[in-house]
Amino acid sequence: MNPIIWLQRTLVEAAGSNMILLAAVLSGIAALLTTLGALPVFFIKKGSTHHVLDVGLGFSSGVMIVASFTSLLLPAMDMAGFWKPIAGFILGAISIAVLNRVIPHEHIIKGYEGPAALRNKAKAAWLVAMAIIIHNLPEGMAIGSSTVYSPALGVATGIAIALQDTPEGFAVALPIALITGRRSKGFLYGLLSGLSEMTVAVPTALLGSISYHLLPYLLGYGAGAMVYVVSHEALPESHRTGHERDATIGFFIGFLVMLYLDSTLG
Repeated sequence: MNPIIWLQRTLVEAAGSNMILLAAVLSGIAALLTTLGALPVFFIKKGSTHHVLDVGLGFSSGVMIVASFTSLLLPAMDMAGFWKPIAGFILGAISIAVLNRVIPHEHIIKGYEGPAALRNKAKAAWLVAMAIIIHNLPEGMAIGSSTVYSPALGVATGIAIALQDTPEGFAVALPIALITGRRSKGFLYGLLSGLSEMTVAVPTALLGSISYHLLPYLLGYGAGAMVYVVSHEALPESHRTGHERDATIGFFIGFLVMLYLDSTLG
């Protein structure tokens, strides 16, 4: 048996009808792989950091684009038609856009983004941490909402997001290590960023379980948030340092991995 299919069946059977537990387990796996992804910050050579990071961001973008449609928007439309998921989609994109404007954060290449008055008041490491929290919100929502809609789809989404969280863990740890000069601190932030996903996945699953009518909005919301993150943050950041070709290859690999997982497990 395909080991991924075996993992899917094992997780679904172990959780039974408890979708909150399944969402917690899946987001926990994502947190673990994020932490593992942060480990190379102790060994990576400085000259190759941007190259590795750009490929990882491209891979993450491919996964999130496919997950937004096959795991979130399309199931929501099958469930409730067009307008409810699209309302959630638009609200999700607007929410992340607002967070992007009002919460100060720092990009690795682009630099500071947020209210000008706060530029000199916030430490760079904290700014980077806020950026990671913004990016992890839609991923956690995707795991929670898709799990309530369908345990099998939730596992497919959770596994794909966990896989793309591995390079994302490095994307978290690297800037913190560069800014603070302490690789251990970069690793710690990578660990915390993975755990932050759990704080969103479980409440989303709980909310969807309590009111099934909210589920199309939650699925659409997660999709809109992820598409905004990919379009406004991840892909542009991966194309700033001259590694556009490799970042694009990473995007296509992530796209195909998520598509395979969704068609196999969903």
